[in-house]
Amino acid sequence: MVTNIRGIPKMANIYGYIRVSTKDQNEQRQLHKMMERGVEARRIFVDKASGRHFDRPQYQLLRKILSTSDIVYIDALDRMGRNYDEVIAEWKYITRELQADIVVLENETLFDSRKFREMGDMGRLMEDEFLSLLSYVADQERKKIHQRQAEGIA
Repeated sequence: MVTNIRGIPKMANIYGYIRVSTKDQNEQRQLHKMMERGVEARRIFVDKASGRHFDRPQYQLLRKILSTSDIVYIDALDRMGRNYDEVIAEWKYITRELQADIVVLENETLFDSRKFREMGDMGRLMEDEFLSLLSYVADQERKKIHQRQAEGIA
């Protein structure tokens, strides 16, 4: 159990992170999912920006306030980002360095860092493998979208 400096048990803060790629896209579907999970509106961070990099203002703000035992809900892994290496680095920073948790609503059965943590070393290995696979798929999708846009098909 995590405690504060006075030894009092710390309650987990629950946050939501939403990203839409363009200003024209609507975040309401993702927002609704967060609200269904009981995430307070004031704890939901929304960026309208590309997922290529993590220099998004609301994401950076969320990252600064996260602490041990907090939980972050995201709709899908690609909402976190589309760059393979950066997604893995961010996931590990949040779950391993900060000791906070991430729950991916699209694949909650597989992607809930609390489950991996409970499994110890085997969970860490499984988490690394799943992350690598899904981040790779997200990166390939981003490349496909970029190629279609270049060809004028998208």
